[in-house]
Amino acid sequence: MSNYKIILSGGGTGGHIYPAIAIADELKSRFPDAEFLFVGASDRMEMEKVPQAGYEIEGLWISGLQRKLTLKNLMFPFKLIVSLLRSKKIINTFKPDIAIGTGGFASGPLLKVAASKGIPSIIQEQNSYPGITNKLLGKKVDTICVAYEGLEKYFPKEKIKLTGNPIRKDLLDVEHKHIKGKDAFTLIHSKHTLLILGGSQGARRVNELIESKLDYFESLNVQLIWQCGKLYYQQYKQYNKLDHVQVHAFLNNMDMAYAAADIIISRAGASSVSELCVVGKPVIFIPSPNVAEDHQTKNAKSIADKNAAVLIKESDLEGQFESEFTELLNSKEKRENLSKSIKGLALVNATKDIANEVEKLLK
Repeated sequence: MSNYKIILSGGGTGGHIYPAIAIADELKSRFPDAEFLFVGASDRMEMEKVPQAGYEIEGLWISGLQRKLTLKNLMFPFKLIVSLLRSKKIINTFKPDIAIGTGGFASGPLLKVAASKGIPSIIQEQNSYPGITNKLLGKKVDTICVAYEGLEKYFPKEKIKLTGNPIRKDLLDVEHKHIKGKDAFTLIHSKHTLLILGGSQGARRVNELIESKLDYFESLNVQLIWQCGKLYYQQYKQYNKLDHVQVHAFLNNMDMAYAAADIIISRAGASSVSELCVVGKPVIFIPSPNVAEDHQTKNAKSIADKNAAVLIKESDLEGQFESEFTELLNSKEKRENLSKSIKGLALVNATKDIANEVEKLLK
C-alpha cells in the first residue's frame, strides 16, 4: 500500500514549519501516491509557506499562552476548545493513516485528537528543552524523534529515537553553489559576503547591532544579505539604498543565501543550528536570551565548545563583536577550521531517519 493519508502539523515559526515540509517531501518521494494535509494556526506564517511548498493546509484558531495576563490568555480556553473540535472534524473527514507533529500551537490539538482516536502518531522535538506542547503530547504519541541526547527527563525513554533535525534537501549541496548564490543576489564576487539571520520573526538586538555596524562593514569591504524579519522590515528597508546592503523581510531561497555567504551571523534555534552544521560555513552565534531554559545559548555552546563556531552573548556584543568579526574575516585558516568542524557535527540523515520511523508506524 502506498496511497497513505498523512497529516502533519507544525508552525508559528520557520523552525517548526520547515522540518514538517522536509518530512513531507521525503515521504512523498517514498510514497508518490500518498495524500498529504497540513494543519496550522490560521494567522501564522505556515498558511503562506506550506502552499508555497506545494501542500494543502487547514487553519486552526489557536495561539500560545503569553507569560503575562493578557486578553489573548483569557481567550485561550475558548480557542483550545474550538481547535479541538475543528481538529476532530478535519481528522474525521481526512481519515489519516498517521499524524506527525513538529511543534507549535496547532500541533497540540491535532495530535491530541489523533492519538485519542488510536491513529499512529509521532512528534519531532528539535530543541534540547522541549516546549509545553510536545511535553504534553509525549505521553500520548507512539514515537518521539529528538535531536539531542538526555531528553529522558521530559519524555518516556522507550518512545525516544535520536534522529537529529530534518533539513531541506536543497541545503545538502550548497558548497557547490557559491558562484550561483552570489549571482542570485547580484553580489560582487570579489567581496566577502555576510549573511545575517535573525530567525523567521527577526531579532531586535541582532538588527540593532547590524544597523550600528554598517559603516564598519563598509570599511572592511563586506557586503550584506540581511534578513531582518517581517516585524522589522519597515524600520530597516531604508538601508537598501546602500551599495553594500540588501535588506530582506524573509528569504525564500535559503539555499542560495547560504551558498553566497562567506560568514554567517545567526540566532541559535535548533533548526538553524542543524541547518548551519549541514551548510558548513563559519558562523557567529548570537543566541536569544529570551527563550525557555535559555536553550539557544545551550545549543550554541554545544557547537562553540567543539571549536566549530564563535559564540557571542547579547550582553557581550559591544565589547567583543568587532574584534571577533575582524579576526574571522582576516583569518582564512580560522574560517576553514570552523567550517570543517561544524560540518563534522551535521546529522545529514535526520529526515530519512524520521521517515523510517514513520514507515514503521504505518506498517
